[in-house]
Amino acid sequence: MAPDESTPRSDGRAPRADGSAARRRAAVEPARDTLLTPIVLMTPAELWQATIAERRALAAQLEGLDPDAWSTPTQCPGWDVEDQLAHLTAAALTTRGAWMRSMALARLRPEVHNARRIAQHRGVDGPDTLRKFQAAIEARIAPTNDVAPYLGEVVVHGEDIREALGLESRHEIWALTAVADFYWARDFAVPSRTLSRGLHLVAEDGPFEAGAGPLIEGPTLAFVMAMAGRRSHLDQLRGPGAAQLRMRIERGI
Repeated sequence: MAPDESTPRSDGRAPRADGSAARRRAAVEPARDTLLTPIVLMTPAELWQATIAERRALAAQLEGLDPDAWSTPTQCPGWDVEDQLAHLTAAALTTRGAWMRSMALARLRPEVHNARRIAQHRGVDGPDTLRKFQAAIEARIAPTNDVAPYLGEVVVHGEDIREALGLESRHEIWALTAVADFYWARDFAVPSRTLSRGLHLVAEDGPFEAGAGPLIEGPTLAFVMAMAGRRSHLDQLRGPGAAQLRMRIERGI
């Protein structure tokens, strides 16, 4: 479970702030482009717990899915629901060495690497692909020392699936904040830092706040999805900088 928000943490870090604090800060334009979220650092163990919880919740939503639904297209070009889930299984099971070998064989072309790993982890049909994913739910494997982006993988691709199927979204705000902080701080698998540079992002439902420039307000999940280059949640973001962010995403930066 996440540490209690209202009491000091046993590791000495500050308790997390709530969304109202972020909204108050939004009235004051930051002087420089920096991460302004109150201290919400999560340990690797907490990040893995959140990742496993996200996988488990997604798997539960896909139980008993209509056979035709597995081929529903998603907002990732060329990927259907089953492809998305196979990609998440690959992400859960790919070690550093396996990732390096796969990328080398793909001649550093991520799209080739992803296509091969999806083919490897797809089952004979949707339910079989789901069983493969369920077998990987408890995995704590990542090809780098960062955990937040792999939590982000489950959040973002899980949302791709939910958006395609019209399923409800439920996430812990502290987990979303960890992903939003990481995405804002650096480009990783997605150009999240490049997309958000020069904009002042303020979450209305949690402590995430970052950047200097035209203001954008909205839910933390919408920021996560937008920084991942997704258009699906852009209508939930508002403010003087929202149109600029939308333009960057639509133009591919």
